[in-house]
Amino acid sequence: MPEVVYLRLDTESELPQLSLGSFRALVMIESDVSALWQNTVSDWLVRSGCLQMMAWGIGCSSWDDSVDWANIEHFADGDIPEESFVLTSWHENQSLREVMHFCKHFADHPFAELRSTLLLHIAHEPREEEICSLYREA
Repeated sequence: MPEVVYLRLDTESELPQLSLGSFRALVMIESDVSALWQNTVSDWLVRSGCLQMMAWGIGCSSWDDSVDWANIEHFADGDIPEESFVLTSWHENQSLREVMHFCKHFADHPFAELRSTLLLHIAHEPREEEICSLYREA
């Protein structure tokens, strides 16, 4: 069973060191953030080993783009090896429950094994128990 990690961030949070190996991330955006902070988090995700990122919530379509750009910049605008290509999606018109179901049962990478799932909650207040419960039930 893959490891599932909940992490809440807000714009005041320091970005922690992650030791998840290659992982999928469900980014749940419930607070407005600046483009600069979003780009910093996107770069951190790519450098930490995220190979599939699903975004849901406020401005989720822009997260799809910012993680794509972070992946491109990580390889200095050169060719991205297949096993390092970050798959991204945004789920503006789906419920959180639907996105969690997709994340848990279908989110995979064609060239890398994803051993962990990061439930990245961008919000002012934590909802760890509720979010982890939703994920378990998905």
